[in-house]
Amino acid sequence: MESNSYKIIERNLSELQERIKSACSRSRYGQESVELVISTKYVEADIIRILSELGISCIGENRLQDTERKIEKLNDLDLKWHMFGHLQRNKVKKAVHIFDLIHSVESVTLAKEINKESEKLGKNTRILVEVNVSGEETKYGLSPDEAIPFLQEINNLERINVEGLMTMAPIVDDPEICRPMFKGLRELSEKIREENIQNIDMKYLSMGMTQDFEVAIEEGANLVRVGSAVFKGIITFK
Repeated sequence: MESNSYKIIERNLSELQERIKSACSRSRYGQESVELVISTKYVEADIIRILSELGISCIGENRLQDTERKIEKLNDLDLKWHMFGHLQRNKVKKAVHIFDLIHSVESVTLAKEINKESEKLGKNTRILVEVNVSGEETKYGLSPDEAIPFLQEINNLERINVEGLMTMAPIVDDPEICRPMFKGLRELSEKIREENIQNIDMKYLSMGMTQDFEVAIEEGANLVRVGSAVFKGIITFK
């Protein structure tokens, strides 16, 4: 089964990377490449090991406990772990220790807690600011209007490196529905860049998942979070 899984994932990754390359060629925003982070919340450590063998190093998880459990089995691998999910303050200490990039910072309180724990560890923590461009009440994130005041308030936190924005688009059948939201995040990123806020970098636009990553790339995404497209044929997604 492991050999079969390897072949399926290898084929899926090849198809995915071709689709990313094609979407980049259609984009007006000149991304030379797009960073691919594989969302592994539905798979176990043995599958992540296959990803590593196939050259994938950036792994995304939603839950801290799941990540800790998987890392215990994979500590011999050189992986970069990304935090996608909502981060509670009482889990910041562990998260700062584990994750290379936290995508989901959306409150001053959380940012300050990350800064404090990073100071204790003597490290700088890379973060993205989560923006709720869809306006859905069920989603976390700042409203677009809150983003610049938020960045102005946290830009003096010396142990945080703000590297861009992230958004979660609605789950819809037609990815074109999400295009205005991706466009809105890109425009917000450009506006923030024009503000020239000290210590704030707009390096990344983290937007797009399996159902809509091509549209996201066309609208300027340079980091996409894909899971089920990689694991189709191995697990069933409900």
